[in-house]
Amino acid sequence: MNGGPGVVAVFLRWTWWRAALHRGWWLATGVYLVVDAQLSPSQLVLIGVAQAVTALIFEVPAGVVADTISRKWSLVVSHMLMGTAMIATGLVTDFGPLVATQMLWGLSWNFASGADVAWITDELDEPARISGVLVLSGRAQLTGAAAGLAGIGALASLTQRSTAMVVAGAAMLLLGLYVVLRFREQRFVPTYTRRWSASWSILVRGFSLVRRSRAILALFAATFLVNGAATSGRLQTRRLVDIGFPSDPLVWFTALGILTLLVGAIAFRVVARQIENVQTTLRGYVLACAIGAAGLICLAAAPEKVSGSAAVLLVAGIAVPLTRTLGTIWVNQQTVGDVRATVHSLLAQAEYLGAIVWGLAVSVVARIAGLSLALVACGALFAITIFLIQREPAASGRPRATRP
Repeated sequence: MNGGPGVVAVFLRWTWWRAALHRGWWLATGVYLVVDAQLSPSQLVLIGVAQAVTALIFEVPAGVVADTISRKWSLVVSHMLMGTAMIATGLVTDFGPLVATQMLWGLSWNFASGADVAWITDELDEPARISGVLVLSGRAQLTGAAAGLAGIGALASLTQRSTAMVVAGAAMLLLGLYVVLRFREQRFVPTYTRRWSASWSILVRGFSLVRRSRAILALFAATFLVNGAATSGRLQTRRLVDIGFPSDPLVWFTALGILTLLVGAIAFRVVARQIENVQTTLRGYVLACAIGAAGLICLAAAPEKVSGSAAVLLVAGIAVPLTRTLGTIWVNQQTVGDVRATVHSLLAQAEYLGAIVWGLAVSVVARIAGLSLALVACGALFAITIFLIQREPAASGRPRATRP
């Protein structure tokens, strides 16, 4: 496989299948945590916080491993850990074991975060095309997720939620074999000697690049806030059940999930035509945050399931996936090859830190003031992000400054 369309096809196919298995599994798991494990809103958020703590600790070391040893084999390790965590979650219902399985799940993403984008960027070796490929990847994630919701949702309805979760986990392990067989590293040069020294050098250069770039620092701050707002995802299921979804809502959530992804796919198609430079990327990011703020406030105030579902479409279908994809593109436009995975891992650190800090805060608000105010607080984080991004010179077309 020599770069070009072949590399892109392999990457998009893998992205589609991983999204299908992940999102289908999470559909069953989200209902499983609420209905079968009967976790409270505060416990749902705390599980996410525990997952983020694990990811925060291991994210940068995993990124450095990808930059020094192998991007491909980092993805293989990710699949092994991810499949194991998915299977284990379907076998337990107590809060403590569920926290442990979700911490393993968080660790699995450490080995994929940054390594996937770094792999396709290097193997494609066409800087002018990579932003477009990443937008296509975002669309593949949405369409794959829609298929996963339908397929794994149907399996969960015909059998049990726990059975569907275990099957999805086993399939994720098998998808790791696809990476072994089809992902080749022809352009990446691993470090064979003095790996500790080389790893430290890459980490220092990655930190230095982030520290000197005002644009990257702004995106890191925005990511910190947006990922705090994204903790609302664990509360949306609880909110919809509270305002009218049936006690066994898997079919309803499957339909809503598919609609959410179709809305997201349309949004990505529109964005794909507009991604020209950093300025258009930032404008799209600001718009996505505005949609997220409006959606969460509407969800908090929704009196019944139809209006609540419409609000979820805005948040989960447009705001969250667009901010994550546009943030990845933004950083990818600013970084260089030898530290690319490390810089993406540092970006993920901002995500996890936001999930921890704001997740704890949202958990306290949910416990003291109730679920609706917790959703409003998440919407406020989106609104603050808009103010932050609009202060970035690149957002208004002025030249980007860098710190000395």
